[in-house]
Amino acid sequence: MSALQTILLPWLLAWTLLAFALMGIDKALARAGRRRVPEKTLFLSAIAGGSAGALLGMFLFRHKTLHRSFCLGMPAILLAQLLLAGGLYLWRLFA
Repeated sequence: MSALQTILLPWLLAWTLLAFALMGIDKALARAGRRRVPEKTLFLSAIAGGSAGALLGMFLFRHKTLHRSFCLGMPAILLAQLLLAGGLYLWRLFA
């Protein structure tokens, strides 16, 4: 395992779990009528590497699924991250 993988895999796992948890926490806060997690924080956690967790949280908790920005934005972030990973893999493979 390369040094990059040693750093990247725990990073992605941590952000995925955090983004998932933030979706659940925000849903619980919404139901309780309390102050919410800012949408900017939810998006930044996805951009930082937690897009899969954010998407899973959206659908598991049925949270933000009626918001166009989330229904389009979260899958777009995940797709961009997958394309970036695939591009880096191919670049490394053929470089």
